[in-house]
Amino acid sequence: MPDEKLGRPTRRRFLRVVAAAAGLPPIIATVRATAPKARVHSWQGEVLGALSELTLWHPDAAFAQRSILRVRREIERFERIFSLYRRDSEISRLNEAGKLLKPSPELRQLIEESQRLGELSGGAFDISVQPLWRLYEAHFWSRSEIQPDITARARDVAHTVVDFRQIESGAAAIGFGRAGMAITLNGIAQGYISDAITDMLRNEGYESAVVDLGEYRTIGRHPDGRPWRIGIRDGRHVGSIDREVDLEDMALAVSGGYGTTFEASGRCHHIFDPRTGASANSLVDVAVIGPRATAADGLATAICVAGEALAPTLLAAYPQTRAIVTRLDGTSTTFTAKGPAAA
Repeated sequence: MPDEKLGRPTRRRFLRVVAAAAGLPPIIATVRATAPKARVHSWQGEVLGALSELTLWHPDAAFAQRSILRVRREIERFERIFSLYRRDSEISRLNEAGKLLKPSPELRQLIEESQRLGELSGGAFDISVQPLWRLYEAHFWSRSEIQPDITARARDVAHTVVDFRQIESGAAAIGFGRAGMAITLNGIAQGYISDAITDMLRNEGYESAVVDLGEYRTIGRHPDGRPWRIGIRDGRHVGSIDREVDLEDMALAVSGGYGTTFEASGRCHHIFDPRTGASANSLVDVAVIGPRATAADGLATAICVAGEALAPTLLAAYPQTRAIVTRLDGTSTTFTAKGPAAA
């Protein structure tokens, strides 16, 4: 699962918005150029370590700037809950102490949704893999704890402290059932924040927007009347686009091990199999399209770990959602709840 470490951002820039007209290059600037300059308003920054961008269309510039200010304040609030970069965030304090009193409703909600997806996926999606991130980081990056056999040590860590079922969540407190446990919500929180910001903008009356806060949500259609077109990076060839998908009031999330690799071969990366402690390498990547970015984010990681055989079962729990799976040989298949379909 995607994780982060203090001082070392994980930048998940797998996707790019591209203009709906065929042949235009896959960059956000192209989308902006097709709309009247007086109507387009944007913000760029980081959300949980991911380079992020908000692009709005509205006739009232002052109104749009006030909306962007509200978005920034809301993102800051979410950072104080979910960010592993901040030692004062709720998740950091939970990981440090093993227990957090009076957790926010948002933290409880996302932990409980993560546990639901963990059950549905048979443990493939597990937010308690943060100790694996720490192990790999210390071995490969900081080299503060070199392991004689990283594979064996990762297996031991997975078997002793990785288990989402050992997380107890309630209104009074969230706690871990085993010493040494820690969680990361980076496999789902960026989608959650994208949903929250999109819902806020929709309630403010926006009819055309692209919310890219680590995962994508779109509002309506492009101002020229066409669907939004998103380019998905080719995980096997740096700098190239593998495919493009059209979105209208939908979300898109992509998980692939190439996002953050620990060593040159790319075999050791940030998407861990909780059952073995090793990185999941059966697929190049998984793109999930659906109504909500929270579900798309979590499902992309779960399928990436579990493999394509489980995709229909997982998608059955999330209506109107589909997954595009890219295999190691470069072939791809689109899955729905009913099984594979034409890509």
